[in-house]
Amino acid sequence: MPSSRTATAVVGLLVSLLVSAVLWWHFNTFAFFLLIPFVPFLFRGSSRDASEEPVRACPSCGFQTRNRGYDYCPRDGTRLEERRQ
Repeated sequence: MPSSRTATAVVGLLVSLLVSAVLWWHFNTFAFFLLIPFVPFLFRGSSRDASEEPVRACPSCGFQTRNRGYDYCPRDGTRLEERRQ
């Protein structure tokens, strides 16, 4: 299943093609510029890089992770604390 960002970009492209076709039919001119604003959505990576995630660390043993799946330290079970780097 495509992400919501991809689905939005595809719908935007289809709508812009439809608008371009209507403008072509009505004014006899091609409006390709309507496609350009949606192209970056298709080729953009994740909206949030792993480097933007805060580091979460164990105050007891020093275990660190950026993975949001960890709430507790896998070594000793202590709750992880957020640290900005």
